Amino acid sequence: MKRLLWLAAAALLAPAAELRFALHDEPKTLDPMMTSDESEETLRYLTEGVLIRINRLTQLPEGELATSWKIAKDSKSIVFQLRQSVTFPDGSPFTSTDVVQTFQRLLDPALHAPIADSFKTDKGVVQVSAKAKYTVVAEFPAPTGGIERMFDQVAIVSAKAHQRPAPGLGPFLISGRTPGGGIVVKRNPAYWKHDAGKIPLPRIDSIRLDIEQNRDLELLRFRRGEVQLIDKLTPDLYERLAAEVPGAAVDAGPTLESEFLWFNQAPQAPLPESKKVWFRSTAFRRAISKAIQRADLCRVVYRGHAIPAAGPVSPANKLWFKDGLLPEPFDPAASLKLLESDGFRMQAGSLRDKQGNAVEFSVITNGGNKARERMAAMIQQDLKTVGVRVNIVTLDLPSLIERMTRTLNYEACLLGLMNIDPDPSELMNVLLSSASNHPWNPSEKTPATPWEAEIDRLMLAQAATADFKLRKKEFDRVQEILAAQSPIVYLLHPNALSAVSPQLSGVKATAFFPHTFWDIEHIAINAKSGRAKAAGR
Repeated sequence: MKRLLWLAAAALLAPAAELRFALHDEPKTLDPMMTSDESEETLRYLTEGVLIRINRLTQLPEGELATSWKIAKDSKSIVFQLRQSVTFPDGSPFTSTDVVQTFQRLLDPALHAPIADSFKTDKGVVQVSAKAKYTVVAEFPAPTGGIERMFDQVAIVSAKAHQRPAPGLGPFLISGRTPGGGIVVKRNPAYWKHDAGKIPLPRIDSIRLDIEQNRDLELLRFRRGEVQLIDKLTPDLYERLAAEVPGAAVDAGPTLESEFLWFNQAPQAPLPESKKVWFRSTAFRRAISKAIQRADLCRVVYRGHAIPAAGPVSPANKLWFKDGLLPEPFDPAASLKLLESDGFRMQAGSLRDKQGNAVEFSVITNGGNKARERMAAMIQQDLKTVGVRVNIVTLDLPSLIERMTRTLNYEACLLGLMNIDPDPSELMNVLLSSASNHPWNPSEKTPATPWEAEIDRLMLAQAATADFKLRKKEFDRVQEILAAQSPIVYLLHPNALSAVSPQLSGVKATAFFPHTFWDIEHIAINAKSGRAKAAGR
């Protein structure tokens, strides 16, 4: 999501400098502290300001609302010098008070902010205080690794604003919203950034974010020039566009993201007790994992634009991926042997448990996501070979989230995780047993199993030291436990496939989210590249 350059030579620009692209789901919240899916994260990225931004191309931290920072030698604190003369859209000045109150709200246990888990260690949580009008210190109870990277996702909100959420310090402001129709964001007139020529940024006047779940229609609109960016293309549409409009389709390589399956292990879930017993069985989960052909999912569903997954960390994350960890091999015979060791028996082509119950479960996934629907269908066929019957249930995303987090009325779920930063602390809000986004058993008051307690200990410990070798050792062990216990059956890591119109300049596609609009301020719309060029004609 980038903007248009408005030089005095305005004739070089489109008369209406509006970028258009689509969100694939309706955002459930506009509160930047409560973002939990891709659409919400997109809006947060466009409209909110942060102290430090991780450059998606170099993966290095860069100053934003903080002009500089200094990490203590013991890695237990970081001192920020804030940018002066920055104002919120209502004209109130940005100061250390806003940063302090942002963290007070973020870390309020009653809020249950997903990102708050990243600021927890086994010895407590961060304490943020103002040392001067433009000086803030964040103090951790223990040495903390990758301390500066943690602030990339914390939107700084106004301490004076009465409404929540309030207009932020990002390049755009939300100016209109039509439920089911879309969202319009317009240039923030108070935005502090300028380019090298002292021209105010962003370069684009506005962005229209349509809600478009039909990916074929999205591609049709791209060909017509009605949409200029597609941040995530499905593999089939990528292949189609690459053949029709050379240069418009971009494959930036394997992402940090993962697609996976998990079983509902929440004790309070409204499921038959027999199924709860299956889902809590490590042998059952490992057997299901062994019966899935990951290579076929990558080859057929993703047209080769994906790699099989061994765990939550993509091999593209060269710093933190555990060397030697391999994806679970496809082995139906080994799968059946594991199941038999746990009391399951094959009878007339159907797998049955100790009580004689036929092994059958439903998998929910989000409707309209063709890749996931196809993966579900292939998994359904794979598991049939070991006598397991799978029923596929597609839901709109709000209904899916409702079942996952509130009613817990589901058996298994096929979904994906969008990792933004390579650091393992990014996974705190998923892997900690107390986290609300802990997939298989959210918000556990105490760890339900010894191995979950061990993951908790390791994740909190790695976050409480700046010693990279120690962090690596502890996080390697987390990856080993996840592979051994399989609470999540990791399937694959998709490549970053996107579409970029010739109408745009300044787009630098990367493998890390956001793939195309991470440098939104410098994207421009070029008037001379008309609709026909964008459509490849």
